[in-house]
Amino acid sequence: MIQYNFCPKCGNAIEKTLNPPYCSHCNLTYYRNAKPCASLLPIKDGKVLLGKRAQDPYKGAYDIIGGFMEADELPEAAALREGKEETGLDMKITSLLGMYVDRYGENGDYTLNIHYLAEIIGGEMQAQDDIASLEWVDINNLPLDEGFQNTKDGLRDLQKLYNNK
Repeated sequence: MIQYNFCPKCGNAIEKTLNPPYCSHCNLTYYRNAKPCASLLPIKDGKVLLGKRAQDPYKGAYDIIGGFMEADELPEAAALREGKEETGLDMKITSLLGMYVDRYGENGDYTLNIHYLAEIIGGEMQAQDDIASLEWVDINNLPLDEGFQNTKDGLRDLQKLYNNK
């Protein structure tokens, strides 16, 4: 997470004893907002498509397909874009699973993760972008103890939702 000592707008020292930090010279407050992320959990035949991370943080761990939103993107559009970039698949969102606050690694920025359930409607599956491999995982046998906290929480919620149907 970026810690400012000087105001990026005017260069004056930032008053860090205040929460959130504040520049008294140009009256600008520096909010430490969570970065928005959007993700898809494609479901088929009692399984969910997960990726294995190709890079840190959590290289090699299972992860939900998705990523950071662009500044002008709606969450649904970001989730679909990320899904295509990481899997080569075209998908449609079927419902919202939930929203989860996390950090991008131990000392990384806070993130707001929006997870959608989805179904595949086209394309050819191929791990791309920052995904090393893709795997269909049985919803009753999900890896609930590795990777990002939002992944663990989202997969637990998916399992609960699926088992309550």
